[in-house]
Amino acid sequence: MNIIIREDLNMSTGKIVAQACHACLETYEKAKKIEIKFCNAWLKEGAKKVILKVDSIKKLRELEKKATKFKLPCALIIDKGLTEVPPNTPTALGIGPSRSELIDKVTGNLPLL
Repeated sequence: MNIIIREDLNMSTGKIVAQACHACLETYEKAKKIEIKFCNAWLKEGAKKVILKVDSIKKLRELEKKATKFKLPCALIIDKGLTEVPPNTPTALGIGPSRSELIDKVTGNLPLL
C-alpha cells in the first residue's frame, strides 16, 4: 500500500499521521470488497505501507485517476476542516493493497515523505 501526502499544505506531523491513517483504513476497506484474498495475504506479510509526497492537489488528483485506470483500490481523503486545513481539502491518497508492480506504475517516481 502506498499513501501519498500533500506536502504543499504544510500540515503538522500529527495531522500528516492522522491523514495517512485515514487513507490506510479507507483504501483497505475498499480493497477488501475487491479482493479479500489479497488483503489477507497483505496483512499476513506485515501490511507494508510506503509514505510518499506530492506538492500539489493537481498531482494528487492525477495519481487518483491513474490508480483508477489500473483498477487499483484507492481512497482520496477529504478533510472536514476542523483543525489545520479548510473544509473539503484533499489531503492524502491511499492506493492498495495490491500488486507492487501495479502500484509502482502509478507512484514509482514519487519521493518518500
